[in-house]
Amino acid sequence: MSRYLVDKFLYTIDRDPELVERYRAEPGRTVSWWEAEQAGRILNCPDAEATTWLTFTDAERGALAGHDYVALFELGAHPFLTLTLFIAMFERDYAEPLAFQREYAARLQHWQLPYPDIAT
Repeated sequence: MSRYLVDKFLYTIDRDPELVERYRAEPGRTVSWWEAEQAGRILNCPDAEATTWLTFTDAERGALAGHDYVALFELGAHPFLTLTLFIAMFERDYAEPLAFQREYAARLQHWQLPYPDIAT
């Protein structure tokens, strides 16, 4: 897994409100577009130097396209990056304050220390 690439996706999507909305509405298409057109550019890699580390694994692609933050956590994506992006996308769907954050915590409560390695 390229945790760095996954984390870079989460970070760059979260920093652009238009991309947040695009990812919310069309996750699979957004992941494919970003992987094909943005990964190398954002990481300053010339086309001639493109390598497989500039692509997601099937598991990463599936978790990103499925908005599956539990799977992303299990794959080693940084929890702060997943939480902030998914708050931006889904907090509005909940009537009570912090409801999404409580759901996020509840869905990850089966994890105990040590957590998956999040080093890149």
